[in-house]
Amino acid sequence: MSPSWEAECDATGLRCPLPVLRARKALLRLGPGAVLRLLATDPMAAIDVAHFCAEGGHALVSFADAGGGTTAFLIRRGG
Repeated sequence: MSPSWEAECDATGLRCPLPVLRARKALLRLGPGAVLRLLATDPMAAIDVAHFCAEGGHALVSFADAGGGTTAFLIRRGG
């Protein structure tokens, strides 16, 4: 069974802190418990996104290589 998400945010080509800022803005449009898929190419995104989730009360469900130097993050919005 593949994971599902309610919204996707493409932050490919953007550098820190823009992927996290885009994710924050996208999560604000979702209800608690909804899942956002964030696509990022910034090598620091793995650290930045994990920190953002911990600080913001969100859950980093998973992250994986999406090919072409892109990482796909699944973030569940906190309540």
